[in-house]
Amino acid sequence: MNAGQKLPRIVMIGAGNVASSLAPAIEQAGAGKIVQVYSRTPDHARDLAARLEDAAAISRPEDIDTGADICLVSVADDAVAKIVAAVKPGNALWLHTSGSVPMSVLAPASPRHGVFYPLQTFSRDVAVDLSTVSLFTEGSDPLTEAEIGDLARKVFSNVFHADSATRRVMHVAAVFACNFVNYMWVVAHDLLQRENLPMDVLFPLLTETLRKAVTASPDMGQTGPAVRGDSAVMNRHLDMLDGDNREIYRLVSEAIMNRFNVSHEPDRL
Repeated sequence: MNAGQKLPRIVMIGAGNVASSLAPAIEQAGAGKIVQVYSRTPDHARDLAARLEDAAAISRPEDIDTGADICLVSVADDAVAKIVAAVKPGNALWLHTSGSVPMSVLAPASPRHGVFYPLQTFSRDVAVDLSTVSLFTEGSDPLTEAEIGDLARKVFSNVFHADSATRRVMHVAAVFACNFVNYMWVVAHDLLQRENLPMDVLFPLLTETLRKAVTASPDMGQTGPAVRGDSAVMNRHLDMLDGDNREIYRLVSEAIMNRFNVSHEPDRL
């Protein structure tokens, strides 16, 4: 930024997991000045605003300063349109951080709109180094796309264009790679606790599984009784499980056997 050039004034709409990482990172990178933090939960808005240089906490959509340079929306997917409907249209650059919402939802707020989607899992109280995160952008026109890219590259090292269709595919892939995998760890943790074992005993296994997936390929790294077609082991495991865990084990095992053409009888392990 040239000497004397003012930082863009940014309204952070949302104070959840993504916003709590994104807003401080924008200020720390010198990419903008957060002037407002909106959340329908006042305490959340105040907590995030307190971590910023000079941001006002607000909890009513009608108080959003649409005269700011950028309005960055990071709320639940089904709340984006509600926010847009509640504000006065203007010429600010409106962005949302969702992987599954089209940018067109922002059009009623401003002709200048787009997407600012970081492909990462976020938790409110866990710091994330955004310089290592891939960010995907889309703009309503080439000039807007370029403006979004300029902002993005001040915070993120890996910036790519992705339209709505591509982002939807990435979002589904991320659910499989992150959310579903984490739930499997939840189940594993519960099983270990039955025997008073810490989750730490699985850490080397988790690390090696991820290393092989990244350095080789997930297909090449697949191991276990399902890919071997070891029905005896799988049936013993099923006898140890009940409810959802039993059904998940059966479905995933059958999916693995189908993927790798392992001979088995449908619905029987």
